[in-house]
Amino acid sequence: MDVSHLLDDLNEPQREAVTADEGHVLVLAGAGSGKTRVLVHRIAWLIQVHHVSPMGLLAVTFTNKAAGEMRNRVARLLNLRPDGLWIGTFHGICHRILRMHAAEVGLPETFQILDSDDQYRLVRRVIRDMELDEGEFPARPMQGFINHHKDEGRRPEHIETFDHAFQARQVAIYRNYQDYCERSGLVDFAELMLRTLELLRDNDARRTHYRDRFGHILIDEFQDTNTLQYALVRLLAGPQNRLFVVGDDDQSIYGWRGARVENVAHFSRDFDPVMVRLEQNYRSTATILEAANRVIDHNDQRMGKNLWTEGERGDPIRIFSAYNAEEEADFVVARIHDWIEQGGQPSESAVLYRSNAQSRLFEQALLREDIPYRVYGGLRFFERAEVKDAMAYLRLLHNPHDDAAFERVVNLPARGIGERTLSLVRDHARGRGQSLYEAASALIAEGGFTARAGAAMRAFLQLIGQLEAEHRDSALGEAMAAVVERAELAAWYQSREPADRAEAREENLAELVRAADSFNQPFEDEQAGLSPMASFLAQAALEAGEHQGERWQDCVQLMTLHSAKGLEFPLVFMAGMEEGLFPHQKSIEDPERLAEERRLCYVGMTRAMRQLYICHAESRMLRGQTSFSRPSRFLTEIPEALTENLRPGLRTAPARGPMDGPIETGALSLGATVRHARFGIGTVINIEGQGSAARLQINFESAGPKWLVSGYANLERLD
Repeated sequence: MDVSHLLDDLNEPQREAVTADEGHVLVLAGAGSGKTRVLVHRIAWLIQVHHVSPMGLLAVTFTNKAAGEMRNRVARLLNLRPDGLWIGTFHGICHRILRMHAAEVGLPETFQILDSDDQYRLVRRVIRDMELDEGEFPARPMQGFINHHKDEGRRPEHIETFDHAFQARQVAIYRNYQDYCERSGLVDFAELMLRTLELLRDNDARRTHYRDRFGHILIDEFQDTNTLQYALVRLLAGPQNRLFVVGDDDQSIYGWRGARVENVAHFSRDFDPVMVRLEQNYRSTATILEAANRVIDHNDQRMGKNLWTEGERGDPIRIFSAYNAEEEADFVVARIHDWIEQGGQPSESAVLYRSNAQSRLFEQALLREDIPYRVYGGLRFFERAEVKDAMAYLRLLHNPHDDAAFERVVNLPARGIGERTLSLVRDHARGRGQSLYEAASALIAEGGFTARAGAAMRAFLQLIGQLEAEHRDSALGEAMAAVVERAELAAWYQSREPADRAEAREENLAELVRAADSFNQPFEDEQAGLSPMASFLAQAALEAGEHQGERWQDCVQLMTLHSAKGLEFPLVFMAGMEEGLFPHQKSIEDPERLAEERRLCYVGMTRAMRQLYICHAESRMLRGQTSFSRPSRFLTEIPEALTENLRPGLRTAPARGPMDGPIETGALSLGATVRHARFGIGTVINIEGQGSAARLQINFESAGPKWLVSGYANLERLD
């Protein structure tokens, strides 16, 4: 069989990785080095050359988008249907396994996935039911506590409290939360993986089955795996299995989300793999790569790579020293305007920042210039409130014992069911071990409600019962349309929100009906015996759990550095490169966190294809206070020969680029050296206004930056 086409357009290290025949393989794939191509061609090589059954391969990545792209590229390369291929995310693969073995792990066949927002609501409800102080036990940190311990493979009984009352209460919240989930047939994202781990760990027959099934296991973005995911990999990897792992320890930036960069080194230690380094970059100029290499070189305990390219040398990295954050935003938008004037597309440019709060000034400046923009990573479709409301009704139609869905819509639209009535239902459910739906039905039968509350609750339960009876066997789109119409959601939003916002919500509800009507059930869900409705609910929950935005239109992209991973743009601005902001103040004293901040800088730099601007401001308003900062240490780690300064700021490198012209105010101009009777000698670094009313920002040698009014400052010019 002629398989030469599988190696076409691959460089030598890529071919080495694709054709590796012995043992396990670790591919250290630098940014822009073609790792997806290597994974796809590796799968094709195993199928065509080694005659591995497509059903005998398991490929795992971190987003549904990446999994879909990999599945489709494999199908095109081999001219086969992608149905049945085990290519998906960790959560998606675990969901698929649990659907087939629900009874064995103590789950109902109709179990539903609890997304992050609904998990938060359920945790909050548990805290209230336990009558705990929400100031002492806020729901969001408790949600993090639960997920952290699940990610580490720990159930409540595995957590040592050391007789500490606060820790014991946290564990009790975790235990009660889990009880609610068990009673309602709900599974959160971390539970998907933990329950699968327990199945494979505790059931010899199932573990042997999946080891025999998947002779070859391929894992992308390995540096983003957490403790639980690595444990799953080790369980699946029996003596005969072959692991093909692709990762980059220099791009591990999700430690705050539980990712363990050390898993790459652990894999090398535990499996003794063949190591292949992909260092040829096909994205960025040589200058950008050399600068990024020099920054990341300052991190210790790296496995080591050095990105290079056969492409052009490219422009120097331009460093702009702004006097304040407003000037930084104006400068960036002016450069974007120039880019568009010269024929570039708005969507070819991206502004990257460390904190979401930094987007405001860029949004204002872009609006002034009438340049279209989009804040990347906003709410995905299935995360929008009106969509989640409608989906909660559909979840109750599918499973009336879903407590989280019940809580969300029992009084939406408002029907006179207040907190006192809900507390009564919760107490009844807790006392009898029932779902909220069962408890509400029992209280109606027993006359446990007031007349008004009883009538309202009866109407709600009848609505759910009628929807279930009438649309149990309906087409999915028809059922979804009935839910939206009978629940009167559009009218509810129109009655309480501005017209434009209500209209947008109505459009999203109409789009939800269209999405349900055109839903194509995944092959694996059909094989697992899921109804189209159960499959639709599961896929929606998995979509809502991703941390990526939707595909953009032709507009400037504003995003955090974390959101930028995996993307590329011809023109990139990295803003707010100041000590305390980036690297973040909380990371400066912690070597491990500082190393992750540096990796984040490396990721940001390697998003740029042709031009990279790095900006910092001497003053910035943060959390209501003006702060004065030094340029980020990461700037000093870039060799001066690779940079061009656009204004002499606090950076010590001499300016090699164009200087801004002086702005005269009386006898003073930018850069003037002055003496103040109290603050001593300093340099004028900013001027606002004219004449005696002008405000001068002066960086004093001993006192730091100060704002003074020209007419009252009594400054002596020294130069």
